[in-house]
Amino acid sequence: MIAETVCSAVSAAGLGIAVVTAYRKRYLAAARIAAYSLVPVGLVMTGVVGWLADTAFSPTAWAGFGVLGAAWALFSVTRAVERRRGGTRAERKAAARGAQRDAVAPTASAPSLSPATRPAAKPAATPRSGTSGDDFSDIEAILKKHGI
Repeated sequence: MIAETVCSAVSAAGLGIAVVTAYRKRYLAAARIAAYSLVPVGLVMTGVVGWLADTAFSPTAWAGFGVLGAAWALFSVTRAVERRRGGTRAERKAAARGAQRDAVAPTASAPSLSPATRPAAKPAATPRSGTSGDDFSDIEAILKKHGI
């Protein structure tokens, strides 16, 4: 009951301000003020004010708002963490599958052996006397390839 009285008083005051504004020949502003001042009366007539008053004094309604706020906070936190990690769960799974495929070197034909089961090492090859020329030819080929 008191909410309806307050809304009616606010609307009456707004309409009074609109009349004064129209008297000063500011008709556009007066029409806008009159529109804003009619909103509280419209809310009272539709029953929204009564519903809001019942909701404001209901502990169940406030608990519901708390649950909605917690859900919103959880949603926001999970979205922020997802963005920070870089992608959705499906994208991370696809990246993990690609990483598992690339975990073994493509040229590896067999798993490496432990030191006890390795075959005996071959003796190191003796260097040839003309190897220094071969080393420089490789370097020259690389430089020519890059246009240097």
